[in-house]
Amino acid sequence: MRVASAFLLRTAQPPLASVEGRVVGELRRIGKRIVVGVEDDLWLVLHLMIAGRLHWKAPGAKLAGRQSLAAFDFPNGSLVLTEAGSKKRAALHVFKGEEGLRSSMREELTSSPAISIHFRAVLSAENHTLREP
Repeated sequence: MRVASAFLLRTAQPPLASVEGRVVGELRRIGKRIVVGVEDDLWLVLHLMIAGRLHWKAPGAKLAGRQSLAAFDFPNGSLVLTEAGSKKRAALHVFKGEEGLRSSMREELTSSPAISIHFRAVLSAENHTLREP
């Protein structure tokens, strides 16, 4: 795991270095997040936002330019994260344990009672596409 941009990593514990050399055992999607489970019950949670992209490249691909934020290195290639936008909204979190993963997602989804009430009202009003307010 190589990170070229410090703003990408949004958690400090456990440290990002704790996932290095670990085998990926599970991939999930939680809402708009990509969740990567690695050995020792560690979880990488990646939110690409609007301008984030993942590119499969040759092993050890360089992180060149301002758009390259990080690389997930594997024996047969590197998954490079880029973000084309200037607002730098992509985020990477590292969590220990399934409970740490669940509590972080639950906290984010229930952070505002007003939003929850509004969301419930919109969902039950009629059938239509939901958009951010």
